[in-house]
Amino acid sequence: MTTPAWLTVLTTTDSEEKAHALAQGAVEARLAACVQISAPVTSVYRWRNAIETTEEWQVLFKTVAERYDELEEHLRAAHDYETPEIIATPVVRGSERYLAWVTAETAPVTAL
Repeated sequence: MTTPAWLTVLTTTDSEEKAHALAQGAVEARLAACVQISAPVTSVYRWRNAIETTEEWQVLFKTVAERYDELEEHLRAAHDYETPEIIATPVVRGSERYLAWVTAETAPVTAL
């Protein structure tokens, strides 16, 4: 099985402001080419032996697989959840021009 070249990475947070901060930080660091923030969603989950229901914002990062570890590290450091949801899904197919753009926008800046 081959490793995918591109990923979408999902996390959630409990405010629109925090979602924007996560998005802005990842794009500024070139860890994601694009980040989409979805309107509030309702999350139902078990946490510390209790069922919780919370309003959250979904944050979807478009990146290359080779930057995943750095993106995950960035999200863990920037996130205020004890155990943030960070899930990567491979991009199996996509527009050649779009995926080339994602690759270019997530390339590490090299010293001249």
